[in-house]
Amino acid sequence: MSSSTSQSFLERYFKLSEHGTSVRTEIIAGFTTFLTMCYITIVNPAILSQTGMDFGAVFVATCISSAIGCFIMGAFANYPIALAPGMGLNAYFTFSVVKGMGVNWQVALAAVFVSGVIFILFSCFKIREMLVNALPKSLKMAIAAGIGLFLALIALKSSGIIIASDATLLKMNDLYVIQDGVKSPNLPVILALLGFILTVTLDYFHVRGALVISILTITGLAAAFGLTEIKGVVSAVPSIAPTFGQMDFNGLFNSSMIAVIFVFFLVDLFDSTGSLVGAVHRAGLLDKDGKIPRLKRTLFADSTAIIAGATLGTSSVTPYVESASGVAAGGRTGLTAITVGVLMLLCLWFSPLAQAVPAFATAPALLYIGVQMMKSALEIDWEDMTEAAPAFLTIAFMPFTYSIADGIALGFISYALIKLFTKRHKDVPSMVWLVAVCWLVKFWFLGV
Repeated sequence: MSSSTSQSFLERYFKLSEHGTSVRTEIIAGFTTFLTMCYITIVNPAILSQTGMDFGAVFVATCISSAIGCFIMGAFANYPIALAPGMGLNAYFTFSVVKGMGVNWQVALAAVFVSGVIFILFSCFKIREMLVNALPKSLKMAIAAGIGLFLALIALKSSGIIIASDATLLKMNDLYVIQDGVKSPNLPVILALLGFILTVTLDYFHVRGALVISILTITGLAAAFGLTEIKGVVSAVPSIAPTFGQMDFNGLFNSSMIAVIFVFFLVDLFDSTGSLVGAVHRAGLLDKDGKIPRLKRTLFADSTAIIAGATLGTSSVTPYVESASGVAAGGRTGLTAITVGVLMLLCLWFSPLAQAVPAFATAPALLYIGVQMMKSALEIDWEDMTEAAPAFLTIAFMPFTYSIADGIALGFISYALIKLFTKRHKDVPSMVWLVAVCWLVKFWFLGV
């Protein structure tokens, strides 16, 4: 097929002229989005491998599941929205479900799979849209902000910036260590802080791929100081066998795991919907009523990617808000998303580089994402205490209980009760009452 013929096919299929774009613009936009989100190929395996999952297999699952989501979103929904395993959801998977509740990662993957199936069913019957529209804005924004703080706590802890304290529970680590009476720099802590400053500086000057540049720079410095070993850059693709199809559905048949499935569903519901609306709005693709055209197709791409990810061996796949960077570069059609998918597949041959990245090199990325997510708190009505107090409890309980689920639960319960006792119970949507009662029953009969 000649170049002109292929361009003609792409023009017709993606309706490029109709959207005021071109093949070149779409590919550049795809590269831009990829550079802003490819950090996930390093960070996601680093987080999930703490559950006992094989790093190389999770790395492959991350790349392939992202590519599948991008291909479906691009070819079927024709939107410039890229997908990958979601930050926050992978943290909940690792630190709340597996390490917090003692659930095997195989069972946790099964929970992700089931949440994806529920997504498809809810999307087909428009229940998903009804859920999003029914929930108060303050709780939606608080969940995003709370996850941001939760990620920040994980980053500070994994990098060694904060450590345990018998007196105060947590405290800041020293910038030096003493060995044999000799004081020397605490390099992991210093490099982590340097990485965060570098990330913010690069992003301030609109440098594409700021997170990736920061991660690779700190990894290079770590290798120079002998804190990690880079055994190469390119190699054969790791085996996905250790995680592929390893879901254990037998362990799902208890009330605790039902709650886990619910949280996977709820967090991804807000995360994916917010990212979709934000990116589509930025691209000027909303209809006159402010709704997303072809919404069912975008939801199908999202749901299918979750199921594919769980089958391959990763936590929930979701639309990425970083897609807005590609939109800003001119991306308007699914060709942008497909470009990201192709680049994600090319990452498969760079696993040695990913495995050489230490935790203190990825911590700045987590911390920076936490900053970005905290911006949601600005949209909470802090003047109305019946809205502000439940939002605050949602945000505070996530890091302080080390559980996204507990934060969401306290938010819903407090929202319903505060509105009830202030005689504003008519402001509470029926869906909030239902969720609050479910959490109360869970806490009372099953504990936390």
